[in-house]
Amino acid sequence: MIDGFYIGPLKIYFYGIVIMIGVLAAVWISIRETKKRGLDSEIVWDLVPWLLFSGIIGARIWHVLTPSKSMGVGIEYYLSHPIKILNIRQGGLGIPGGVIGGVVALLVFTRKKNLSFLEWADIIAPGLALAQAIGRWGNFINQELYGPPSNLPWAIYIDPAHRLPGYEEFSRYHPMFLYESMWNLINFFILIILLSRKLKSKLLTGDIFYAYLIIYPIGRFLLEFIRLDSSYVGGVNANQITMAVVAVISATAVFLRHKINTKPPLEKTPEK
Repeated sequence: MIDGFYIGPLKIYFYGIVIMIGVLAAVWISIRETKKRGLDSEIVWDLVPWLLFSGIIGARIWHVLTPSKSMGVGIEYYLSHPIKILNIRQGGLGIPGGVIGGVVALLVFTRKKNLSFLEWADIIAPGLALAQAIGRWGNFINQELYGPPSNLPWAIYIDPAHRLPGYEEFSRYHPMFLYESMWNLINFFILIILLSRKLKSKLLTGDIFYAYLIIYPIGRFLLEFIRLDSSYVGGVNANQITMAVVAVISATAVFLRHKINTKPPLEKTPEK
């Protein structure tokens, strides 16, 4: 499968184009949300470089600490070849680390600008889910993130060069990237329609963000059961355990917040 094209000596990867489409979609959704809340939409554009830079750094660090089996290298390789950590064009990015990096950047940004972290996390969460739904199609282009061999009608063909060791004789596999893309799309609609619109009067500021931290991890946790190149650290599936912990903590936080907090939900916070 063709994975890109050249402009002079520079190769443009389709994977990168798909990721940027996802980023632009997230920005568009976030701008719409700020306008609905009567906030300054220019803040979204100010946030974009913060989130992108920190997200990429976090995603790369996560990959280095928890490389998947398909990479053929472990953390020891990166420790002995530190320059390789910087070469993201020949490596991987981990979504959990990207989210962590983005959260850290948002915390710093909102503190610096004297804004409400939870309110802006609510604004960004739906767009983030949509960006992930779009971005997963980059995995299809790269012929990665697939599940066990399958004869189902929607199974995808994987070129021999991209088949994992031990599965060379199989040609069609579960499209795990598609399953996760669909789950992220469901997450997006739950956040943007059900919560942000239909149930808004029952929510506290931050609930949409917490809902994202519950819904996405549940799907990722379940999909890890069929992933062929999971990231194992000390014999434990790092991504699966992380997702379980995040979902439980987030659900507990929502429960306790609603049990304790009796203030009116989701009132607009004036810009300062």
